[in-house]
Amino acid sequence: GAAAAACADFASRADAAGGSGPAGAGAEHTVVVGVSAPAGLASVAVAFKQAEQALSVARRRGRALVEHEDVASGSVLPLLADEAVRAFADGMLRALYEHDAHGRGDLVASLHAWLSRHGQWDAAAADLGVHRHTLRYRMRRVEEILGRSLDDPDVRMELWLALKATATVPPVRRDQGRSRKD
Repeated sequence: GAAAAACADFASRADAAGGSGPAGAGAEHTVVVGVSAPAGLASVAVAFKQAEQALSVARRRGRALVEHEDVASGSVLPLLADEAVRAFADGMLRALYEHDAHGRGDLVASLHAWLSRHGQWDAAAADLGVHRHTLRYRMRRVEEILGRSLDDPDVRMELWLALKATATVPPVRRDQGRSRKD
């Protein structure tokens, strides 16, 4: 408890000063701390792993202190801001973006809609304003171009995270293509 309190105090003073070194504001933190959840002797190995994970996140985010609770309780989406993740996402989706750039369909938006609707053909097609058979054709094209099966849950997860990491596909409006009477 006392060590965590001291680390938190250091981090708040360093963040308030804009850095922790003699260079002052804007300087990188000279000390970066990752804190595990409270643990007893029997779970020291788990606590060490948690502290390492929190330290890694603190370094990526440029923060003096990150507690494992903050990493575990938040969204995974901030972790996608990492340059290595973006490079992976760009590489995974590059062929689809190139296909779409040549005006041969809207595969990226179709993939986004289909994944966001958990593979429900009618709902995703309605979001896009196309017939479900058109969407089925587009998803077959996605599989052909990527050389990967959308039946594989790991592939779907990787594609969803890649779409989230690149964040270039706007969310599909649920009322798109439908008229409303107010």
